[in-house]
Amino acid sequence: MALEWVVLGYAAAAEAIMVILLTMPGLDGLRKGLVAVTRNLLKPFLSIVPFCLFLLMDIYWKYETMPSCDGDSCTPSEHLRHQKSMMKSQRNALLIAAALVFYWILFSVTSLVVKIEQLNQRIERLNNKD
Repeated sequence: MALEWVVLGYAAAAEAIMVILLTMPGLDGLRKGLVAVTRNLLKPFLSIVPFCLFLLMDIYWKYETMPSCDGDSCTPSEHLRHQKSMMKSQRNALLIAAALVFYWILFSVTSLVVKIEQLNQRIERLNNKD
């Protein structure tokens, strides 16, 4: 299961880097190529959504089947293992949320950049006609 979380972490990091590069000022020459690459990667990155849902169901299943450790019914080592498991689940849920939010932001920013480029081209054409 660790490989799935590594893949999701790398995908979220790649999305974050693309969002940063698309929104960074001063990269106008690089932006056209970056927009083309990002638009081509949006469809493959859409597979993150069902992947995240699968991992979220895995977290839920582990939480529901986890033995409870209340009060004095367990040893300190069992209590520590229970706490570590809860922390891992919370971390993984945060990673899922980050991957989904970054995908949504990347999709929105890419569509806005494309619209801005189209409007700039339209303005250039109108200025050239005059």
